[in-house]
Amino acid sequence: MTSIPPETLAELEAEITTRHKTLSKRLRQVAHFMLERPKDVAFGTVAIIARDADVPPSTLVRFANAFGFQGFSDMQKLFRAKLVEDTPSYNERVRLARKQSHTTQHTSPMELLEEFTTSNMVAMDQLIKEVNASDLEKAVSIIYQAQATHIVGFRRSFVVASYFAYALRHIEQRAFLIDGVGGMYREQATTVSENDALIAISFKPYATETQDTLIAKPKGIPLIVITDSQLSPLTQYADVCFVVKEAEVRSFRSLTASLCLAQAIAIGLAYRVEEEINNSSQKLNQ
Repeated sequence: MTSIPPETLAELEAEITTRHKTLSKRLRQVAHFMLERPKDVAFGTVAIIARDADVPPSTLVRFANAFGFQGFSDMQKLFRAKLVEDTPSYNERVRLARKQSHTTQHTSPMELLEEFTTSNMVAMDQLIKEVNASDLEKAVSIIYQAQATHIVGFRRSFVVASYFAYALRHIEQRAFLIDGVGGMYREQATTVSENDALIAISFKPYATETQDTLIAKPKGIPLIVITDSQLSPLTQYADVCFVVKEAEVRSFRSLTASLCLAQAIAIGLAYRVEEEINNSSQKLNQ
């Protein structure tokens, strides 16, 4: 048991990630729920959270105790504080709440557009708060130093992976999409050389093909991961990991934030390349 409880939700999430494998099956179940549905944890009762997490209420208390809290309510305060901190404004909270509770027999395309736009605005605001600047710089450096970059992402993640490959090629970088044509994703992974880099994108439910690709790649290859949870199976392999919380409207999850992150890394690399070229030119002219 941890003697001193985490003081922020970020610290709690980091500790959950570190200790995840050592937790019991029930506590791991709670851990997944805590990280995937923080809003429900912030304002739910013990009974409701336990029901939704499919565990007895006593398991929530045991989980809180395992991380140094005297009770579940003490741990819940971290979720509430973070949620208030991340919400852009009171008006926005009210508007989102109204939209989530509002149901009609017929929903027009314009109403759907408004819902998706509003939810994505919140997700994008969350992205800029959550992404670490040093992680962005490290990701750019990994791709810059690599002879070639290989990108893997299946199912829903394929959209982000294919865009990444497209963007890198348009800034004259050697980029190869591991698309698994003919089920040959393992074979494609073996073409990654020791001087290359790998980018892996995967969201729940995590594609086994992506995990198998990472296992098949040569050891020591730097890996950049974009995923949706600290407990994603990809995080254990990552040199740099970006956890992106996408907007979800009517059970449809967006990709806006992940694509924005991919674009920032790719264009950041373009500026890095241009800067290095300019520096080299200045040295030659001296």
